[in-house]
Amino acid sequence: MSIVLIDYNAGNVKSVQNAFKRLNTEIILTSDKALIEAADKVIFPGVGEASTTMNYLNETGLADTIRQLKQPFLGICLGMHVLCAFSEENNTECLGIFNQTVKKFTNVPKVPHMGWNTTEIKNKHTLFSMENAFFYYVHSYFVEPCENTIATCTYTFPFSAALQKDNFYAVQFHPEKSADAGETLLQRFLEL
Repeated sequence: MSIVLIDYNAGNVKSVQNAFKRLNTEIILTSDKALIEAADKVIFPGVGEASTTMNYLNETGLADTIRQLKQPFLGICLGMHVLCAFSEENNTECLGIFNQTVKKFTNVPKVPHMGWNTTEIKNKHTLFSMENAFFYYVHSYFVEPCENTIATCTYTFPFSAALQKDNFYAVQFHPEKSADAGETLLQRFLEL
């Protein structure tokens, strides 16, 4: 099985690579469109800034490549945000897989929302093996619950912790930093 981690000159690639090493799974870090298109599974890691990331994806042609993928795709944190239609972070047009706007947290105790938080799973989705779990979050932007929401988290108000549409999956939390629950989610993604 070929697993590709998209290299966009940012992101927490080492953490994600280490998580897959713990699962005894080799992962290829690349921005090569042919390798991405040929992969069995594709992962877009988190950490970064939306407009810089989208500029890179558009300039390299990776934006169009991602939109056309048919294999299971997992976006993590920023990877979730760029799959949406628009981000308030520097007013950025994103990939449009999910027809949602990524909004900046306001009227909450502290930004960023950081730390372990309960995640409520909707309808026992195949990506999750549990009804509720603790995952690790670090983010200043969020997506409101919508028709594509498969899990939620509450930080003053509920937001989408995970989204799914067709072959595209996205999580707001960092599974690579979420101990056993995160490793279980990554393993279930590999089994899709």
